[in-house]
Amino acid sequence: QVRLVESGGGLVQTGGSLRLSCAASGNILRADAMGWFREAPGLQRELVAWLTKDGLTFYGDAVKGRFAISRDNAKNLLYLQMNSLKPEDTAIYYCNRGQVSDGFYTASFDWGQGTPVTVSS
Repeated sequence: QVRLVESGGGLVQTGGSLRLSCAASGNILRADAMGWFREAPGLQRELVAWLTKDGLTFYGDAVKGRFAISRDNAKNLLYLQMNSLKPEDTAIYYCNRGQVSDGFYTASFDWGQGTPVTVSS
């Protein structure tokens, strides 16, 4: 089991940027894939982006071109750089260790507690 702790959330104005971090107790490179999910008030949790151990990435349509998922191997951190933020991005963001098969995020294992992001209009 890998413990995940998210940080970096906060209040930002429309058009602003935030970088979320996910600290892992284990080596994130050993994971098949790491992902970022978000849960807006009253809505189901949705996939934001994922990154495989081989460096493949995927982005949800709502964030494509604005967000970037990456990792820092030396610091064992997973990042989500969020640019051009919109009020619709307001949600609690979660880090996840999972699995990708045939281009799909097919399994979820460890979850962090989430970090809230609020984008004001």
